[in-house]
Amino acid sequence: MHLTGQENMNESENFISAEVLAERTLDSLLAEHPGELTRTGCPHVVCTVLPTHWRSNKTLPIAFKVVALGDVMDGTIVTIRAGNDENYCGELRNCTAVMKNQ
Repeated sequence: MHLTGQENMNESENFISAEVLAERTLDSLLAEHPGELTRTGCPHVVCTVLPTHWRSNKTLPIAFKVVALGDVMDGTIVTIRAGNDENYCGELRNCTAVMKNQ
């Protein structure tokens, strides 16, 4: 004999929360591109990894990419900001781009 309370409890255990689903999606994306992409402060955005010995006054050797995991319409203007422990908001050149290929 099944108790209805136990059935409802088992059904609720099978549902995945949105946060867990987003985390799994992000983990699988990072696993597909090891060493290429890294997490950011926003859970729905990843970006390319900076070189380990990159001098701050030099241009990057590769194109810097930002990948939005959520819905962002094509044509949306995106501004990048970066910082570290010493400089919370560093000076960036060419830090604005238009979102495409969403």
